[in-house]
Amino acid sequence: MIKFQKQPLMRRVLVALAPIGLHSAWLYGPRALALGAVSFVLGILAEWVIERKRSGKASEAVLVTCALFSLALPPATPLWMAAIGIVFAVMMAKGVYGGFGRNVFNPAIAGRLFVYLSFATVLNRSYRAPGGFGLDAVDAVVHATPLSTMRAGSAVPLLDLLVGNRSGAVGEGMTLLIIVAAIYLVITKSASWRIMLASAVAAASLNAALYFGGVRGALPMQSLLAGSFLFVTVFMATDPVSAPKKKGAQTVYGALIGLAVVAIRTFSAFPEGTSFAVLLGNSFASLFDEVASRAKERREARSAVGTAQGGTR
Repeated sequence: MIKFQKQPLMRRVLVALAPIGLHSAWLYGPRALALGAVSFVLGILAEWVIERKRSGKASEAVLVTCALFSLALPPATPLWMAAIGIVFAVMMAKGVYGGFGRNVFNPAIAGRLFVYLSFATVLNRSYRAPGGFGLDAVDAVVHATPLSTMRAGSAVPLLDLLVGNRSGAVGEGMTLLIIVAAIYLVITKSASWRIMLASAVAAASLNAALYFGGVRGALPMQSLLAGSFLFVTVFMATDPVSAPKKKGAQTVYGALIGLAVVAIRTFSAFPEGTSFAVLLGNSFASLFDEVASRAKERREARSAVGTAQGGTR
């Protein structure tokens, strides 16, 4: 029997993800449940293989990784592809670094990007329009995502973006649920509001500047409610292991991710950009913490000198 380390923070993240998971099952039917089942079974097994000779227990963080990874896939993703992706996420993005707490990159994002780069053609054909729980996503008709629709010059109703009545990854549909989850995570101090806010403000600012400045390829402002921007910002960019720990560093980190998402969406061949943006932010997280720590030390040193000088007068 596999034993788990008790991690209250990870349990709160799972609570925040639960309504999104239930809603995705309603939108995409048994296929969403199958993707989740494959991700959880193989992800937990991979974690156990890695940890059985170290601590003997799997971290509950792997449950969050499995949930995020399955929710970040298109609904008609082949199950064998999901299996490869989750094993890569747990073993290569976390296990090879020494397990929980030592990974540089968010495992779910790394696994998602691995399958998107390896099987891009298949995954781009795996998006389906929601059809209720009775819909088998494998047999449904391929449907354009809101981002591709906007890129073609067509409008997407704002209400559809808010309630999830559009195609996309399994868990990115209902924006309102993601916003509620963000509020819950902030109130329970389970995720950094600085990262969320900085990312959203930076993305909105650059997107507005490009769009209203007439830049070719710039998407309309409602594009920030499409794709996986909010889902990734709330759940993956705020990962306590791969994100910065210092407050000032978190603000810069979040802003970097928000700017990178909009820049990639506007100027590159990739329609989404969120996974690349988070990995970019992860790469600089420790550097941002180091800079923030040194800046704090300099401020404290100046303050101490000022206090000493004041006392000698």
